[in-house]
Amino acid sequence: MSKEVLICGSIAFDTIAVFEGRFKDHILADNIQSLSVSFFVPSLRKEFGGCAGNIAYNLRLLGGQPVPVGTVGMDADDYLQRLRGLGIDTRLVRVLPDAYTPQCFITTDLDNNQITSFHPGAMLRSAENDFGDESCAWAIISPDAKDGMFAHARRLHAKGIPFIFDLGQAMPLFDGDELREMIGMASILTANDYEASVIEQRVGAPIERIAEGLKAAVVTRGAQGASLYEGGVRVDIASVPVSDPVDPTGCGDAHRAGLLYGLVEGWTLRDACCLANIMGGLKIASKGPQNHQPARGDIAAALRSNYGVDAPGLS
Repeated sequence: MSKEVLICGSIAFDTIAVFEGRFKDHILADNIQSLSVSFFVPSLRKEFGGCAGNIAYNLRLLGGQPVPVGTVGMDADDYLQRLRGLGIDTRLVRVLPDAYTPQCFITTDLDNNQITSFHPGAMLRSAENDFGDESCAWAIISPDAKDGMFAHARRLHAKGIPFIFDLGQAMPLFDGDELREMIGMASILTANDYEASVIEQRVGAPIERIAEGLKAAVVTRGAQGASLYEGGVRVDIASVPVSDPVDPTGCGDAHRAGLLYGLVEGWTLRDACCLANIMGGLKIASKGPQNHQPARGDIAAALRSNYGVDAPGLS
């Protein structure tokens, strides 16, 4: 059976700035109706990013077989070369010569809060990127243009391919009916705790009830770890201690990659979530979404020491 994973989502460049202060000291709730703020950001860097790119990178670190499904523009040659150099198959990445690759502009403060703006570029035509007769073990629908997310979800659902629905930064695009449709096609729902609360509000049901119609739901809670909702039971999985958290950008994507690896390898969902926590912890200790380079043996050792989970395939 193929162990390939289709990673549907954005492939983007991230421009990341660090504000050496705290947003809460400058964004005043009493004056939010006339907001006008400016942040001095002496630290600036450009990174390879996008949800599909980040998830594929992390899954490849684990030895998985990611196949990103996304649309990029005329400026993406260096990104595509990088992916191929890592051993990532780019056959389902479509290049649009009349558009720019999506660009994400992120400002992070000293509390690891983020303000993000996004230029979609080629991503607006992601629905046109039909993966046809492709088969795989699992897939993920990660943030992308909304019509692209729906198109890919419907294609996967029609083919009987199980997939994770990761709403993420696409949250503002979906109303309650649209969320219900997407969740109805998915096998697993993933969200951070804030996104989960918005999903609950728009769908009109608590996450526990939403999970009853799925294989599982996974809610990440930052330093508090993650919660797995499976079979009517909630299991809380503690986070991995990180002595020096550096940058949260891409932590959710790293977490999804760990979950996908465990699913493809037939692990229990609890063990897969443990690996997901390990990957998120490794990522937050590094700047940028694709600069951490842990050895597989070190990942396996961290999984064993923190959670008592053995993963011979990672050694």
